[in-house]
Amino acid sequence: MKKIDKLILISVVLISLFGLLMIYSSSSVWAEYKFNDPYKFLKTQGIFVIIGYFIIYIISKINYQIYFKYSNIILLGCIILLILVLIPGIGSVRNGSRSWFGIGSFGIQPSEFAKIGIIIFTAKYLTNNKMKDIKHSVFPILSVVFLIFGLIMLQPDFGTGIIIVVTIIVLLFVSGVKMNFFIKLGILGLIGIVALIIIAPYRLKRIVSFVNPWADPLGSGFQIIQSLYAIGPSGLLGAGLGNSVQKHFYLPEPQTDFIFSIISEELGFMGVLIVTTLFITIIYRGIKISIYQKDNFAKYLSFGLIFSLAFQTILNLMVVVGLIPVTGVTLPFLSYGGSSLLVSMINIGIILNISKQ
Repeated sequence: MKKIDKLILISVVLISLFGLLMIYSSSSVWAEYKFNDPYKFLKTQGIFVIIGYFIIYIISKINYQIYFKYSNIILLGCIILLILVLIPGIGSVRNGSRSWFGIGSFGIQPSEFAKIGIIIFTAKYLTNNKMKDIKHSVFPILSVVFLIFGLIMLQPDFGTGIIIVVTIIVLLFVSGVKMNFFIKLGILGLIGIVALIIIAPYRLKRIVSFVNPWADPLGSGFQIIQSLYAIGPSGLLGAGLGNSVQKHFYLPEPQTDFIFSIISEELGFMGVLIVTTLFITIIYRGIKISIYQKDNFAKYLSFGLIFSLAFQTILNLMVVVGLIPVTGVTLPFLSYGGSSLLVSMINIGIILNISKQ
């Protein structure tokens, strides 16, 4: 057994501490107005960061092979939680989605944990099956993935659902499934997106606002416009830490999905460079760990976990700079949110254990 990959660990610690600093900076005005406590979000997230460090330490000590043994139970538990959260009186509604279990002032989002559960299950499935026969090998795992996706869309939580589907499709691709299958799947995906827009027309408004946010500047395009106002004039060093204008009730809840906008506004290009360097380090080391694994389960598991983190990061950054419609996806390690942070820490804990092998 070798030592854990210290570069990933150091990068995660640095970016999560930097996240605490920026959560305080971006949320203090809103927190003081709403709760009469400018440190409200900082204190809550600080608790989750400390818990997250303990989680990394504990999970990095647990041999990853235990997930192979209990993958079915883990996935079943995730499915049960996704069903329970849809039941009124059990699941709570926040921001229009019934995707939370409320525990006092805290909330747990089971769809976040489902990302890990389905990756573990898929890694075991790919290890045990040769992915040559589309009908008997690929369709069974896709049926499980779309069951999870369907339950998440009932909440609805389109961003998390997309992360899960894309992650599993990429895992299938690296496992050796033929290219023509993905072409057909892409066509079906486009049809599915059209169907989702027909079912919920508000999604079309998001797409229109992405193409031309100034068409509805006070409605569907509001967040993107305010984000661009934060990023556009930031320059090399930004306005200075704590000097954001957009956090003064222009950009809604800037400590969550759009925290990168505040980082850019206050710290400029140098702040962006720090964040992207830390993310690139984590992703690069994670992929390298996956490549060097001789055990297929470890290879698929580590790659799935690091790709999920990478894809979520890219999605968030593309939203805040206006390249894609708003998805509601948080920025790992930086955005305010306990469930997202803890799941990211669990991912890192598992990857660190695999890095020992």
